[in-house]
Amino acid sequence: TGRAVGMKLLTHNLLQSNVKGVKNGYPLMIKATKVTILDVPFNAQFIRNMITKIDYQVLRAAAIALGYNDLPEQPPEDYQTNEQFLKLLHHALNNIDVEEGELVCVQSNRVFPINNGIPNMLLREDEV
Repeated sequence: TGRAVGMKLLTHNLLQSNVKGVKNGYPLMIKATKVTILDVPFNAQFIRNMITKIDYQVLRAAAIALGYNDLPEQPPEDYQTNEQFLKLLHHALNNIDVEEGELVCVQSNRVFPINNGIPNMLLREDEV
């Protein structure tokens, strides 16, 4: 049996809190207690396609929260052809694997646990 795959920062970039009464449940703060660094093969075209679909500043803040400080403040203007940047972005999106930790809604302080790489976003009855 293989090791469970953790939550990627790509996934984190798409998640939000849907707790009743929360007006802005995005982005979720990330706190990790167990992170593994993978070696996922680099796919430049995938990264080029993803950069327009993600919130870069949210990704960068999450990466910094997990100790990865290599992403520049803004994507370079030549990001489509800048292989060094694409590799840095690839690492943040695909290689940082959060196995244990939590996501926290900044507005409500609701904690969503991450166990075995799976964020539990299920709401309690009183939160729906």
